Amino acid sequence: MATDPLTDQRPEEPTIGRLIKDAQTDFSTLIRKEIQLAKSELKVSVTAGGTGAAFFAVAVFLLILAIIMLSVALAYFIHWNGEGLDLHWAFLIVFGLYVFAAVVFVWVGIRKFKKVKAPERAIEQGREIPKALKGHA
Repeated sequence: MATDPLTDQRPEEPTIGRLIKDAQTDFSTLIRKEIQLAKSELKVSVTAGGTGAAFFAVAVFLLILAIIMLSVALAYFIHWNGEGLDLHWAFLIVFGLYVFAAVVFVWVGIRKFKKVKAPERAIEQGREIPKALKGHA
């Protein structure tokens, strides 16, 4: 050990109490940082899940409109008197467009839901904590 030439004293050795306090502080900081990481990863996943749910809600709304349009079109077919064939087909075309739009929204919603995942980095780092506490790097 080197001595301090001004005071001719050796540097102070840390006490066991000081080492334990430092370890507790470091452990507390590590846990706080792990929780922050998990929160940030979950925020991204929840946002993607919410967007996917919104697309499904839009798809359900469009399917309800499509059912209404189909009902109107069927009523016109029942009342068909030989005239207005173009009007019937127009209702069916609108119905088909609503169904197509709903399919597109479902497809986009499924893609958004597939992006939802667990906070993988936080879980992996959490698995490393017991090893670190045991002194294994």
